[in-house]
Amino acid sequence: MTNASIFRPVAPPRVIEDAYSADQHARMLDLVRRNGPWSLILAQHFKSPEEVIATTSGSIPPGFTPTWDMFLSPVFRGYFGTGATPFYPEIEDCFYNSKFLALVRDYWGAKYATAENMLFNIQGPCSGGGSPHVDATRFRGASMGNTPIWLMNTMVKTGLFERWRAKKAQVIAWYYKGRTGGGFTYWPEGPREAPQVIEAPMWGRAVVVENEKMFHTAQTNGPAAMRRPEGLAINSLMEADPEDPTGWQITTDGKVIQKIPEEEFRFLIHWGADIYMDMAELKRALDHTDDLTHEMIFDIIISDLRKRGEAFQVPNDPLTDPAFIGLLTRVYDPGQPTIFPPEPEERQAA
Repeated sequence: MTNASIFRPVAPPRVIEDAYSADQHARMLDLVRRNGPWSLILAQHFKSPEEVIATTSGSIPPGFTPTWDMFLSPVFRGYFGTGATPFYPEIEDCFYNSKFLALVRDYWGAKYATAENMLFNIQGPCSGGGSPHVDATRFRGASMGNTPIWLMNTMVKTGLFERWRAKKAQVIAWYYKGRTGGGFTYWPEGPREAPQVIEAPMWGRAVVVENEKMFHTAQTNGPAAMRRPEGLAINSLMEADPEDPTGWQITTDGKVIQKIPEEEFRFLIHWGADIYMDMAELKRALDHTDDLTHEMIFDIIISDLRKRGEAFQVPNDPLTDPAFIGLLTRVYDPGQPTIFPPEPEERQAA
């Protein structure tokens, strides 16, 4: 099996409409407005640009040092719940979602599913398509609570840890009324094959999918002149605009660098579930009778690297060592998708 062939979901994505009721959408949006500001996705999940490369796709040329500026994108994230626990009683019906549980069980052909997490992305105009990625998966013993995203994604890319990989599925919904782009681009047959695009407008449209095994990215959206606000930094924040009851703003060090009107606001809601094919698989996960440790993970990877004839020095802290992360990226990364859809044409107001 080649590294590229690993990345095909268990089944093709399934599109559904009206994922949430108007009331559910309003309650979730109200929570986002009242509980900001929200930080960049990059700032929440990565400690170095090398980790971003290991997670998205690509390699680092010898002697080249990547910088944060190469990856900055004005997309911000918050959580409605995690660890099978909703954070806000107002939206427990959205988190413990019987409709979604039935959809993901059917998608996998599984007997059991548990609502595990629920997050959201918010953004204004933004360039897309340049960094297709797979979502962070989880393994028995290695999860977001104890393991960085870059390592879990690298574990998927190696193909060495399938025995421990948690089965997951998502229902991802979008709310976007902008005139330009805003869709969802994905590679269901692997990163070497042609992509597909779910086009906007996307008001309650959703996809049932296994995003840990499928490269995907947001489509470019909004006016070109607004897609990279001047002053954007790794510590930038997004929140409700206090001067506009439906607008939003991005700040850096307390200074407003961009105002975003409601019509250019893109709201993504990501609901995720754990999947268990049968009772034996469920018990194995709950009893922790076959869990990985970081020591086991690196022993397996280092053994494989040596079998491949790679020359390297084992770092003192392989979780954060940039040179070691770069080595794993070079050896295991399947490369970027090679076929992209055309960029959406910017459309003006009538």
